[in-house]
Amino acid sequence: MAFMEKPPAGKVLLDDTVPLTAAIEASQSLQSHTIVRRYSDFDLLNNSLQIAGLSLPLPPKKLIGNMDREFIAERQKGLQNYLNVITTNHILSNCELVKKFLDPNNYSANYTEIALQQVSMFFRSEPKWEVVEPLKDIGWRIRKKYFLMKIKNQPKERLVLSWADLGPDKFLSDKDFQCLIKLLPSCSHPYIYRVTFATANESSALLIRMFNEKGTLKDLIYKAKPKDPFLKKYCNPKKIQGLELQQIKTYGRQILEVLKFLHDKGFPYGHLHASNVMLDGDTCRLLDLENSLLGLPSFYRSYFSQFRKINTLESMDVHCFGHLLYEMTYGRPPDSVPVDSFPPAPSMAVVAVLESTLSCEACKNGMPAVSRLLQMPLFSDVLLTTSEKPQFKIPTKLKEALRIAKECIEKRLIEEQKQIHQHRRLTRAQSHHGSEEERKKRKILARKKSKRSAIENSEEHSAKYSNSNNSGSGASSPLTSPSSPTPPSTAVEHAPF
Repeated sequence: MAFMEKPPAGKVLLDDTVPLTAAIEASQSLQSHTIVRRYSDFDLLNNSLQIAGLSLPLPPKKLIGNMDREFIAERQKGLQNYLNVITTNHILSNCELVKKFLDPNNYSANYTEIALQQVSMFFRSEPKWEVVEPLKDIGWRIRKKYFLMKIKNQPKERLVLSWADLGPDKFLSDKDFQCLIKLLPSCSHPYIYRVTFATANESSALLIRMFNEKGTLKDLIYKAKPKDPFLKKYCNPKKIQGLELQQIKTYGRQILEVLKFLHDKGFPYGHLHASNVMLDGDTCRLLDLENSLLGLPSFYRSYFSQFRKINTLESMDVHCFGHLLYEMTYGRPPDSVPVDSFPPAPSMAVVAVLESTLSCEACKNGMPAVSRLLQMPLFSDVLLTTSEKPQFKIPTKLKEALRIAKECIEKRLIEEQKQIHQHRRLTRAQSHHGSEEERKKRKILARKKSKRSAIENSEEHSAKYSNSNNSGSGASSPLTSPSSPTPPSTAVEHAPF
């Protein structure tokens, strides 16, 4: 199959950012949502995750007495705790190793092999490029792969090729999608990292950019080597230290300026995080504009999908900017979102911006506009000196296609938020109904109802007996004890494991 040929139909488009949870069942089941995992499988997964440098709570092996009932119960608790730790870690839960362990049916493909096949086909028609080496697992996306490149007649120059599959938010027509991807090299902006070459077919896109030895903003914060695997670079930094206040102000202002530029152009982004900001000297340049065209879900989707007021691509960008600003300030991501209270920062002006994007009130009431953030004291006095004139000409027809695609992306997010909200309400109701206090209340009410029913039956029986005596006629109906009401049963559905 040539690179530009049509892919096979019937392709499943999963949202890889949807968090997977797992519950250990006491018995093996043949239901489709249940899989069997042995301790050796856990051990293998744990060994593979050691690259992250985290101390994960996998229970130790036991060779003797491992069939005792008490030991099995204790082991199940330990393994459940291990799974909970992994699935609540934002980076680990999104990595391919964990996805394949928890959901092998949907993550059985060899994505590296698929990428290699597509890239090889590309080189048949573009012989001037040559692969130096694959950059294994340098990104977090399962379906996006990277290769270090060179041009044959310029062997010392290094470039990076990225190949990515389509995602669940790809709503552009194939024709519009390919036109927009090929338009990206024409985009010129002082705070956008230049695309050297871009092409696409109906199932994927391939882009080439210059390789930057310094790496991304996240590499600077975590003092990481750009070529190292994502898990190794960012899961457990050796030293946690934020940036200097002037860096925070300058980088933040540059990023907000480019977000405003894209919003004004009607170009959806939605993929802001520290790994998508390239450092070029003292200048931040945005990466991966193609992600929204490909329909890829955001790195922070599992966060903002919880808040129904964050329902546009613009508000997504602002919320993601809050995450990035937190990381620049404190040298690490927030423990949870929304953030109840912020640690001491280099300036109260930083905290003011963080509160407007990550606090409980902000997540509940909605995000400020980018233009509002630019007016806040942290950024309003930053002077930017650049001679490069922004240029990104998008034909009117493609602007309309982008507008419709943007609306579809937002609609899918709103539907997901609605489902999450309904699930939360149901879970709260079930939790409340099953609480000890509620059970006691229901028991007391049942007793009262039982007594009241018994009294009513007794009075009715007495009245009938009295009437029968008065009428001289005989038989009374037998007295029956009222039955206690049966409490409703709660079905527990286990997530895939």
